[in-house]
Amino acid sequence: MKNRFLMVGLVLLVFFVISFLTNILGALNPGIKESFDLEFSSLGFMTLAFFSAYGIMSIPSGMLVEKYKEKKVMLFAFILASIGAFSFAFAPSFAVFLTSLFLIGTGMAMLQVAINPLLREAGGEENFAFYSVLGQLFFGAAGVAGPFLFSYLVENLGKENPNALIEVLTSLVPTDMTWVSIYWIFAVISFLMVLIIFSVKFPEVELKEEEKAGEWSIFKDLFKNKTVIAFFIGIFCYVGFEQGVSFWISQYLETYHGIDPDTIGAAAVGKFWGLLTIGCFLGLVLLKFIDSKKVLLTFSALAFISLTIALFGNKEMALMAFPAVGFFASVMWSIVFSLALNSMKSHHGSIAGILCTGIVGGAIAPFIVGWLSDIFGLKFGMFFNYITLAYIFSIGIWANPLVKNKTIVSSKKKEEVQNNNRPIDDIVEAESIN
Repeated sequence: MKNRFLMVGLVLLVFFVISFLTNILGALNPGIKESFDLEFSSLGFMTLAFFSAYGIMSIPSGMLVEKYKEKKVMLFAFILASIGAFSFAFAPSFAVFLTSLFLIGTGMAMLQVAINPLLREAGGEENFAFYSVLGQLFFGAAGVAGPFLFSYLVENLGKENPNALIEVLTSLVPTDMTWVSIYWIFAVISFLMVLIIFSVKFPEVELKEEEKAGEWSIFKDLFKNKTVIAFFIGIFCYVGFEQGVSFWISQYLETYHGIDPDTIGAAAVGKFWGLLTIGCFLGLVLLKFIDSKKVLLTFSALAFISLTIALFGNKEMALMAFPAVGFFASVMWSIVFSLALNSMKSHHGSIAGILCTGIVGGAIAPFIVGWLSDIFGLKFGMFFNYITLAYIFSIGIWANPLVKNKTIVSSKKKEEVQNNNRPIDDIVEAESIN
């Protein structure tokens, strides 16, 4: 029992670390632009380097987990992340930075695949939904903590400070690149995770059918399926929208409102991820009362309104509206993912692998925003996010799942039907897949 809770705690820690290393890029954006004298499109190479690793590694990672098991894959993932972070911390150049991002992104992609089956085994199937939500809470907490830690570091580096951490980082980081300090933190955390995972005994995990990667022949057939491709584009657009907004928040606030990107700008990025996490919990409640397609349509429309206010409102409105976009984006991933799986009868593990490959949208969309921004300005470049959001909205119209998410209303209807001895086949309902 003790080892079971230790393993659950380890997985929750991994959720935290993944988010901490992933969701801070938007806060670093202005500092990187200034340090390397980059155009907006060149900044887009950051997400291209990081999230392309997800597109490349999501399916192979599932196969690696099946062959080498979770512990070895997680160890290798954190070794890659540690190498990537240390290499840039020691040699802070733009070329090394992009390589570092790819290595860290590869590690994070591998971890995403490994930890969910491990969490199910460690916590027990009956508790899996609860621990999954708890994992998202840890994930969101790190998304908030990262930008605030970054602000603390850049504000205090080089100043007289009795804090030993600040003194050490001040001696390691170039005076004109204080943002590099966060990569020393990344490097140490990744290395510590290697030591922690190495020292922990892992349970034997038997993958369920929907968790198995599947054979290449299955993937070839699924890539010809129009429904799978449509939902792959949906995940691509969601991650593209999420990153296409969050990555540019701090830069936008500095460019159009003169806001300090290392403090208030970074805080706005942190609030984006914080409200995205809070929105997840509201979404869980709403999905017990409302059909998921209606929730998706409503939240997509509200995200559209929030983004419009952020782009065309004054400074105070932008500071509130950008985090609000995160809040309304919160339910999109889980709903699109569950609609996709509920639209297919079989091969859910392979479909999930294809859908996760769609995370590569986080590489492409911010790059396109940056490219458009070099030509027309950042405000116009941000208009690209409306295109990805429009596709997400359309899913709420055309999606036709074989089963719908179970709501309290549908449960009552089922009970009434059973009490009246009517055939249960008259009711279309099923548990949603989370």
